[in-house]
Amino acid sequence: MNNTSRTSVRTLVMLALLVAMSIVFSRVLSISTGFVRFNLGSLPVLLAALLVLSLAACGTKDNEKKADMSSNDSAMTDEPKNAEEALALHKKLMEEENTILSQNTALWEKVFMEADKGMAMVEDGKNYGEFLLDTIESAKDQFTDEEYKMLKESATEISNIENKLTELENKYPEIMQESMDGDMSVPAGSDMTTPPDDGSMQKFPAFEGKDLDGNPVKSNELFSGNAVTVVNFWFTTCNPCVGELAELDALNKELAEKGGTLIGVNTFTLDGDETAISEAKDVLAKKGATYQNVYFASDGEAGKFTTNIFAYPTTYVVDRSGNIVGDPIVGAITEKKQAETLQTLIDQTLAADMG
Repeated sequence: MNNTSRTSVRTLVMLALLVAMSIVFSRVLSISTGFVRFNLGSLPVLLAALLVLSLAACGTKDNEKKADMSSNDSAMTDEPKNAEEALALHKKLMEEENTILSQNTALWEKVFMEADKGMAMVEDGKNYGEFLLDTIESAKDQFTDEEYKMLKESATEISNIENKLTELENKYPEIMQESMDGDMSVPAGSDMTTPPDDGSMQKFPAFEGKDLDGNPVKSNELFSGNAVTVVNFWFTTCNPCVGELAELDALNKELAEKGGTLIGVNTFTLDGDETAISEAKDVLAKKGATYQNVYFASDGEAGKFTTNIFAYPTTYVVDRSGNIVGDPIVGAITEKKQAETLQTLIDQTLAADMG
């Protein structure tokens, strides 16, 4: 007998007892004040009603939970009939992966900080979920038993999603390019108000670093020389990060025509790690991304700022004065919501720069 059947039997027994109690109470238990007579026979009936209502509410929640689980399982097992359905499923799975990485961000930050820079890159066929599982296993002493269990389950789910994504991409190779062609337009009615210039805005931490070719880069010159600067934080073995590189390169070309720019910060390359720089350049080249990527010292203000980023990829919009505009955008901009939010902040910053 399953748990649902046991619960049903217990419920029926409880209701029967309450009905029996109602009959007994109605005959032997009553209170008289001389003017009014109270019969307690209805008390068990009221308790029975409350029991039924509470069980119904619990049943609704259980059904909703089962429906959500069924929906996720369905996404993993459904077989698309054509490229259009495959593209929709591909985007849905990417959203699920981003959602997992956006939850329990403090724990994922620990995982990312423990990531082994020497591990094989996802570009070489490494399953991102397997990479996370390896990293979690190597850093298990950093987590409680409960945290370790949660991270392992989440990473396993990501690994399963990655396997399904690979299957879709191999069967429908055309969806890869289509998934990059997100709509970057701003929704009608978007708020284009000018950001305040009252000192309340957070400054992007100043830095003096270099790009991946060794050319010096100073943040004050970078920001002041552009109407808007988009700063994208990523790392080499982050699949969602790598997946949006082509989209970011296209955005950089659009910004250049409007007096803006986009730069990347690969967190593995901080302090000028030569191996990490070589790997980052290799991934960027494979994705055809030509926009500037920079690194700086990990013990400086910008380096400390970077270590406090909880999830990847994360993107910031910075104005000409070095102010951070709006909230950081967590997740790949290949997703519609992130793309629209980013475009809104960009347009807002450009409008403010024009006065």
